[in-house]
Amino acid sequence: MSSKEKPTLGGARIKTRKRNIAAPLDPAAFADAVVQIYLENAGDLELVAKSIESSDLNFSRYDLKKLPVQVVFTGGRTQTGTIKPEEGERHPYSVLECEASREVILPSVIYIQKILRRKPFLIKNLENVMQRFLQSLELFEENERKKLAIFTALAFSQKLSGLPPETVFQPLLKDNLVAKGLVLSFMTDFFKEYLVDNNLDDLISILKRGKVEDNLLDFFPPTKRSAEIVSEHFSKEGLTMLVEYNEKKIFEVKLKEMKSSLTTQIAEEVDVDEVIETLKQQVRDAKFPDIEVVRMLWDVIMDAVQWSGKNQQQNANAALRQVKTWAKLLHAFCTSGKLELELIYKVQIQCYEDAKLMKLFPEIIRNLYDQDVLAEDTILHWFRKGTNSRGRQTFVKALEPFINWLEEAEEED
Repeated sequence: MSSKEKPTLGGARIKTRKRNIAAPLDPAAFADAVVQIYLENAGDLELVAKSIESSDLNFSRYDLKKLPVQVVFTGGRTQTGTIKPEEGERHPYSVLECEASREVILPSVIYIQKILRRKPFLIKNLENVMQRFLQSLELFEENERKKLAIFTALAFSQKLSGLPPETVFQPLLKDNLVAKGLVLSFMTDFFKEYLVDNNLDDLISILKRGKVEDNLLDFFPPTKRSAEIVSEHFSKEGLTMLVEYNEKKIFEVKLKEMKSSLTTQIAEEVDVDEVIETLKQQVRDAKFPDIEVVRMLWDVIMDAVQWSGKNQQQNANAALRQVKTWAKLLHAFCTSGKLELELIYKVQIQCYEDAKLMKLFPEIIRNLYDQDVLAEDTILHWFRKGTNSRGRQTFVKALEPFINWLEEAEEED
């Protein structure tokens, strides 16, 4: 036997394995079989779920065809790429055929939840169907869109698997849907339904995960994007908490812009009179509360201090120099005793929280008095009746010599 020949076993028979031959897909027959289960159980979703669980239908083979969830929403198959019904068996117990109320739609949500727990491979199925339906809102009747909104709200309330917020909100933000007001109508119904069982924080959390929490104006047609219209719309719908939330977001945006502008001006050492004029115009345009302006001014001025971090006296000198430099700016906006008192509270809190400033409180107050930012009456009122307790006992004691000087000067006058 040649060394190049391979040895063989005489008489051995080599068997070839037969390949599994899969039956061809038949979406129509499969859909009809699923619909038949609904019809046999008269739409009782509890019985339907049990029947599907015990059936020999191979749902996994039709996952990409989106059939199971389609049947829940539309009662049968829809034509590829559309929401139009396909030929074949249909049942009358679908979401789109039922009454537009939470009591009637909730069982369908719970039913899908049970099906997904037993057949988790259908989770993607739900996501795909919802995306397609929401992108096609204009093809539904108004009552059907409301049912979809109620279903979506209940799905989030029930924490239905397979429905991440971005799946719902991002497909909605198509320009044509927004322009026609369909998105606003859908989201309004969604908000009202979701807030029945959940609080505003839960709603904001969902909006954040859906990347749409920053501006509710995105849901409004371009011609109706104003704070006044947003407030009017949601107030009319009984969603006052959303009005307050939106106003807060607008306030935060304007505050951030104002802070940024002021920080730049201070860093560039723009003339104080010019800074005052610019800021007053911004305050008028934004209708900014005076008390918030005073709080912001102190924060920005102190944030601009160049701390050395090495010598405590140098830090103290830098802080006092900053107060003196921009005292005229503070004076321009501390136009009442109430606003002056608010400034003292801001100084008190920062000195309490920042170790570098803890011993500087009396010097800052004295400096602000010398620069005519704080009036004597305001300082005495804080000393005797101040309501903020943070570090108060320490600061009152530290300020006593200055208070005694003020009282003596008052007696001499």
